[in-house]
Amino acid sequence: MPIMTFAEALRNALYIEMKKDPKVILLGEDIGVLGNVFGVTKGFLDEFGCKRVRSTPISEAAITGAAIGAAMLGMHPVAEIMYVDFTTMAMDQIINQAAKMRYMSAGKVKVPMVLRTQGGAGSGEAAQHCQSLESLFIHVPGLKVVMPSNPYDAKGLLLSAIRDENPVIFIEHKLLYPIKGEVPEEEYTIPLGKAEIKKEGNDLTIVATSYMLQKVLNTLPVLDNEGIYPEVIDPRTLSPLDTETIFQSIQKTHHLLVVQESSAPASFAAELLAVVSENLFDYLDAPPRRLCGLSVPIPYNKKLEDASIPNEKDIINIIKDIL
Repeated sequence: MPIMTFAEALRNALYIEMKKDPKVILLGEDIGVLGNVFGVTKGFLDEFGCKRVRSTPISEAAITGAAIGAAMLGMHPVAEIMYVDFTTMAMDQIINQAAKMRYMSAGKVKVPMVLRTQGGAGSGEAAQHCQSLESLFIHVPGLKVVMPSNPYDAKGLLLSAIRDENPVIFIEHKLLYPIKGEVPEEEYTIPLGKAEIKKEGNDLTIVATSYMLQKVLNTLPVLDNEGIYPEVIDPRTLSPLDTETIFQSIQKTHHLLVVQESSAPASFAAELLAVVSENLFDYLDAPPRRLCGLSVPIPYNKKLEDASIPNEKDIINIIKDIL
């Protein structure tokens, strides 16, 4: 099976869908000649032309608004916002327009668009380019929120997102782009709203999102040596959330840890702990816990940035504390 980076897997998915469906168009800053900051759309301008690959002015509101309008007229736009931090400039378009149109028109108007963006810290780009804002979007009914953790899932989830009839916020952690993995050349999809058990175990259920999933997997050899066998779940889609897979795991392990890079207040982890406490309280042998980023703006200083994000040592320590 071919080996692809996370960025190459995304590019492969876009290429497949652009070749297959003439209604798929791309919009975003520097996606044409430059081919996106990480090369995800490199060569697409020559292959598909400027009518389908549109480099836009620096206006996130205009990019998102144009994508919504195109989607309402039957196209399948994939809009790119260079950093998730910049989606705040397009919140009216995302929250008040894209998420609402299908409901307010009684299903007569659909908005089948994908908004790709990259988030997360670790690159030294500081407070305005390294945030984790997924929790803003899972709060909004009408949006689907996807956060892949590896190249295989990135391709399958992006193809599903493009073919979905609803607006999908597709958030890619910037540290994942160079990560390599096996990715089939042929077309395949991964259903939105379906979690995956990355590693089976009986001692503890760990739900980890995006790049944090990679850090949790890094701790497994250490935990194995100490006789600790967690079950690791990647939700892949944060909204809608596959609670069935998570609940079944907790009923087996009787413990829960949620690991995310975002800060804790009003976050995905906070919501999952609330849902589990409401529905599985009698199954828990200990309080459900969360390991999150610190509630601070992401620092520019490398040591401070590292200190603000959960690492492998933090994960191991909290697991031992829970058990």
